[in-house]
Amino acid sequence: MPRIDIDAVPVSSGCSYPHPFKDICLGATWRKLGDAAGLDDFGVNLVRLPPGRWSSQRHWHSVEDEFVMMLEGEVVAVEDDGDHVLRAGDCIGWKAGVANGHCLQNRSDRDAVYLEIGSRRPSTDACHYPDIDMDARPGESFYRHLDGTPYPKE
Repeated sequence: MPRIDIDAVPVSSGCSYPHPFKDICLGATWRKLGDAAGLDDFGVNLVRLPPGRWSSQRHWHSVEDEFVMMLEGEVVAVEDDGDHVLRAGDCIGWKAGVANGHCLQNRSDRDAVYLEIGSRRPSTDACHYPDIDMDARPGESFYRHLDGTPYPKE
């Protein structure tokens, strides 16, 4: 496999969350480097998170590990035990099945850039959101209220 030309990898954006949970997460962009390399078992994304934006709602996965390495700028990793500032060169990871809700928030005045690496097990992974009325069940491509009612498709 030849070297990946990062500039040739398409830039993606958007957020699949239903309203009202998506707005704070809009604005981030990413390049799917793992897809560009043809990887199947895990994804690798080069993410650019603008000031004032979140990577996601706080969440944790039942069977998917996650890992982040900061390349530029600064984010705050918000976890169950508090806030942790991450800067270029810092790394953090979240083991599958550990109920530690987490997200990254850019509270700075400039873009943050990081590599995001995670397992690819959507058919068996459940994603839990401890702060909000939402969850994602294995094999489903939509979100539900905690009572099981699906959110409307947008």
